[in-house]
Amino acid sequence: MELIQLSPRMDVDPLLRLRSPGDVLLLDYMLPATMNTSQLARRTGIRAPHLRDFLTDARPMTSRHAKRLALVLGTSPLYWLVLQARYDLAREAHRDATLNR
Repeated sequence: MELIQLSPRMDVDPLLRLRSPGDVLLLDYMLPATMNTSQLARRTGIRAPHLRDFLTDARPMTSRHAKRLALVLGTSPLYWLVLQARYDLAREAHRDATLNR
């Protein structure tokens, strides 16, 4: 059973506000649960410095970390990876636009 139909034209609604995975992690999951990085690190097994790097966009989301967050936060790993891919693509588009001015 396929849950997602992959398509060469697959895209995310451009009207949705661009948010980094770190922003989503902090604002949608950690703050509402009053969870700090140390607590999330203990629950996920992700080192606290890595979590802080995610929150400041200094480190991209990996499949390993996406899986660990998904297990603890009740999401899917694909959710975190799509957030990261969308954020990376938008940053590249911004970089290209800046260079082509």
